[in-house]
Amino acid sequence: MRRNNASVAANPVLIGAATLLVVVVAVFLAYNANSGLPFVPTYAVNLDVPDAAQLVKGNEVRLGGTRVGVVRDITPIARRNGAFGARLSLQLDTTVKPLPTDSTAIVRPRSALGLKYVELTKGTASTGFEEGATIPLSQARPEPVEIDEVFNMFDDRTRAASQKNLTEFGNALTGRGRELNDAIGELEPLFLKLRPVARNLSDRRTGLGKLFRSLGRSAAQVAPVAEQQAELFVNLDRTFGALADVSGPIQDTITSGPPTLDAGSRSFPRQRPFLANSEAFFRELRPGTRALAVAAPDLADAFVVGTPTLRRSIALNKRLTATFGTLERFAQDPLVALGLDDLTSTARIANPTVAYLKPVQTVCNYVSLWFRNVASVISEGDANGTAQRFIQVVAPSGPNNEGSPSSAPASGGGKGDANFLHTNPYPNTASPGQPKECEAANEPYLRGKVLTDGVPGNQGTLHDVTTRGSGG
Repeated sequence: MRRNNASVAANPVLIGAATLLVVVVAVFLAYNANSGLPFVPTYAVNLDVPDAAQLVKGNEVRLGGTRVGVVRDITPIARRNGAFGARLSLQLDTTVKPLPTDSTAIVRPRSALGLKYVELTKGTASTGFEEGATIPLSQARPEPVEIDEVFNMFDDRTRAASQKNLTEFGNALTGRGRELNDAIGELEPLFLKLRPVARNLSDRRTGLGKLFRSLGRSAAQVAPVAEQQAELFVNLDRTFGALADVSGPIQDTITSGPPTLDAGSRSFPRQRPFLANSEAFFRELRPGTRALAVAAPDLADAFVVGTPTLRRSIALNKRLTATFGTLERFAQDPLVALGLDDLTSTARIANPTVAYLKPVQTVCNYVSLWFRNVASVISEGDANGTAQRFIQVVAPSGPNNEGSPSSAPASGGGKGDANFLHTNPYPNTASPGQPKECEAANEPYLRGKVLTDGVPGNQGTLHDVTTRGSGG
């Protein structure tokens, strides 16, 4: 009997087994590639972030655009203020060990399709995080605004609808001022009923914020399901197959995406004060909106009257062209500037005098009273003319009395106690530096005293009335 000396390579069973082993090892390595290759040393650190931001296990960790690790695990954590965040377990390459303690991290989109990754920014500190250490929440930057969230607001249908709305709103408001007024008046009950509903939703006891955080945690737990991931890759294959014809514009969009995101990260926080001020501005407009319901009929009449007037103003503007040209030449004349300077100087010089004279009429009515009394003096007359009316006032007797020349002010003597000089050449009229009083004709007679100045005390602003609506 002859012994079989055939080669092992000729055995199909052994070749098939070896091939199957290689395929199994390749599939195992490919499946675990996102979690790191076996027998390769790694550097494990934790990262606290305010929100997992749709991260899933196996997402990349990048440093300077280069892949340096993966997200090994995502765990929700509770903060001291009662809110919830996430702790990311990062499995990094040993090339970045140790990571400086002042390094920062941010969750960023990898593409417009929703993929995310963790971007590390290496610090300059001389000390680094130990194996298993946790990067604190203070070094995790806030989540940037997603570019797809901005772009999705202005798709083709939205732009077309906005154009149509502008046209329709313009047509709807033309000549419908009264109906618009009625509509604004009917909005008041709606806002009155909406206010308690909004107050309940914003109340902390409602727990509306916890609802959205719970929905976020639920979505994070459902994301890593293997079957759904497989469906995701199938759908991505279909998507990229459909996008193959427009790969150039997509590449340009992806290339310009990071600068756009950086610009959004810088500009959107600056817009927050403007939005807050706008919210306060519209809140303060509420009383005016309520008053608009009452004033709306008058405004509608004003629009009806003003529309033809505005049309006629075009012809008026054309006729005023020559007038404005003359005014322009007048304004450019150097002598006009000199005249204005002189007028300004005159006004500045006259300002103190006007300040003293203004209360003479506005507070005490003295100018009107003077003209009225002058008119009354000569109001009587006959066919030959008017006659002056007067009454004789006899000065009290005594030395230096006011009825004859004197060498000194009258200060008593004679019969009675009336021979005393009473005069006030500058009575108070509420002028600057003076008390608010109309002293002339209101001061009392102080018997037995010489008075050459105002009477002590404030005599008030009482004066005679000369025109309707004036008084003191």
